[in-house]
Amino acid sequence: MSITKKTLNDLEFHLVLDEVKTYAISELGIASIDEIIPFSDKDANENSLHLTDEYLSSFDNNNLIPNHNFYDISNAIHLLKIENTFIEAKDLLEIAVNSQTLLDLSRFFKKFKEIYPFLYTENREMAVDKELIKLITSKITKYAEVADKASFELQSIRNGINKISGQIGASFNRALKQYLDKDYLDVIKESVVEGKRVLAVQAKHRKKISGSLLGTSKTGSIVYIAPQATLKYLRELQELELEEKEEVIRILKEITNYLRPYRELLILHKHYFTNLDVTAAKAKYANATNALLPKLVKEKTIFLKEAYHPILWKQNKDKNIKTIPQTIELNTKQQIIVISGPNAGGKSITLKTIGLLQVMLQSGLLVPVDEKSKMSFFKTILTDIGDNQSIENQLSTYSYRLKNMGHFLRKCDNRTLFLIDEFGTGSDPELGGALAEVFLEDFYNKKAFGVITTHYANLKSLADELEFATNANMQFDKRSHEPLFELHTGQAGSSFTFEVAIQNGIPYSLINRAKKRVSQSKIRLDKTISKLQTERNKLQRKTQSLDKEQDKAQEKTQELTDKQQKIQTKLEQFQTLYDSNQKMLQYGREINELLNKYFQNNNKKQLNDNFLKWVQTERVKYTKKNPPKKQTKNEKKVENQQKTKQKNILKQTEKEVLHKVVKVRVQKKKEAVEIAKKITNYIFNIGDTVRLIDSRAQGTIERIDKKSILINYGTFTTKTTKEKIELVKANRRK
Repeated sequence: MSITKKTLNDLEFHLVLDEVKTYAISELGIASIDEIIPFSDKDANENSLHLTDEYLSSFDNNNLIPNHNFYDISNAIHLLKIENTFIEAKDLLEIAVNSQTLLDLSRFFKKFKEIYPFLYTENREMAVDKELIKLITSKITKYAEVADKASFELQSIRNGINKISGQIGASFNRALKQYLDKDYLDVIKESVVEGKRVLAVQAKHRKKISGSLLGTSKTGSIVYIAPQATLKYLRELQELELEEKEEVIRILKEITNYLRPYRELLILHKHYFTNLDVTAAKAKYANATNALLPKLVKEKTIFLKEAYHPILWKQNKDKNIKTIPQTIELNTKQQIIVISGPNAGGKSITLKTIGLLQVMLQSGLLVPVDEKSKMSFFKTILTDIGDNQSIENQLSTYSYRLKNMGHFLRKCDNRTLFLIDEFGTGSDPELGGALAEVFLEDFYNKKAFGVITTHYANLKSLADELEFATNANMQFDKRSHEPLFELHTGQAGSSFTFEVAIQNGIPYSLINRAKKRVSQSKIRLDKTISKLQTERNKLQRKTQSLDKEQDKAQEKTQELTDKQQKIQTKLEQFQTLYDSNQKMLQYGREINELLNKYFQNNNKKQLNDNFLKWVQTERVKYTKKNPPKKQTKNEKKVENQQKTKQKNILKQTEKEVLHKVVKVRVQKKKEAVEIAKKITNYIFNIGDTVRLIDSRAQGTIERIDKKSILINYGTFTTKTTKEKIELVKANRRK
């Protein structure tokens, strides 16, 4: 893809990036935004656009993307490359926080992958080691210090430091009290020198204090002495602190060595967070400028509906000025547009709007257009906008532009978009215009897409002659002598040279003198174009008015049609209800007559016969009104096939069920035999509930003899043998 730095400068793309940077949350994100240029790969470009579009959609739903603030771990990544180095506790904690943030994002995007498919895919490639997080957080506190429990040795050393610190404090307090009672100390009593507590001793008593002299006051009236009693403890403390430092370094080296194999993964994490920050910044900028993702099409097309130049829109918004949106279309049937019209009428800004939005899209940025807009991708974008005089190369404006046109002629093809402001200017109008005409024909023949602005009549005429080129004009209000900043395609525009001069305060006398020096044919042609443009504006306003009236009429017609349909539906419902009620009344009268006859003669047989005749009559009436639908041969065939299929399924089901029933019966027989064996082999006990075989009465065994069993039924007892009874319930208390 060939989009040069000159093109980006011509379109002031850097101003857009400056705005996007304000929404980034990290220095890495800001630096990455500074480096944004159009993509060279179309697939990567589309992926970037979809990522930004998905992030933008999160602002309007309940599934807001979680916080993704992150730390720059570049220094830690650099140290991992160098052997025998260690990462500070603060940097280790930042690595753990980044990893945990990435883990949270992974869970979120996995949960909502249907809503954010592109963001999910981007995140899915990021692996996170939970053990890494666990290791760091177990040894580094949330205050970025090595934890006491990081090792047994460190905990032991710090316990010793705490103990010695207590002893130092106690010994110092004893010395303080001792020398305070002797009135050797100054009114401030104590101070701190080199991080140590010292006694503030009056200079005249310094020889009376045993200890180490660490300093004096500016006046010399106070000397600062560390008591002898604390010096011993201080030396022990220094040794422990040195041991602590060595153990902390050992632990940090241990963690660092564990992290070394993860260096490449941490680099990926850094890039992921940076890219996500850039995506979020793009989405926030899009949200602020009402930008969106237009429909992306394969065929070469630019259809910008109600498009804004984002920088102009922001400037106007800050000044409370309305920005006029532009609608413009380039396609295979309209590949080149020649815009004419007055100076300061908006031609250049329209040109820049088209170019800037195209560059933004091809850089992964959403664009401020209507959602019905369509855009495609171009391999090359060429621009010639603004004052291009080259002081460095000592070239005039026209020489520079000719050199630029040479570049255009070499690069232009059917995948090129070119944008040229004030095409052909800088030389003799006739000669420069003729050369510009030839250039334009060459671009046209190469099927390049392009938009140019010009005042040259021959270029306007050429646009009318070429089949797939068209004129366009910027509107101008002749009454107020002010531009309207509205683009209309299909007709060339007047330059309104004299009108613009009047609007800028040029005296009428000078303007009339100028008119006399211009050929009458030229003035008449300009007046004709101006008049046609005015008439076109009137016609367009009338057309818009008629369109609005037509829309209103269509809306009213649709309302009346809907009302009529509702009324018709209600009438049909009322008619159906009325017919149903009449039918019920008729049935009621018929049944009432049958009942009256029955009450008079009490003949049930006659009642049944009359009722059946009446039912048969009603059935015939119903059949006449609702005759059964005759089936075709194919329909009968299909129905028979379905019935046969259903019968086969039913038979198969019956076989399966019967097979299962047989299995169940066999199983039940086995169970019955087993139960019978248990009963046969059962040894009866006193207290068992039993009954005589083929009897329902239940009793309790009261006594068991060798050959007989005594059963108590409550009101009587009976004797029987073991073979004649069966167990109902065994005695659980036996």
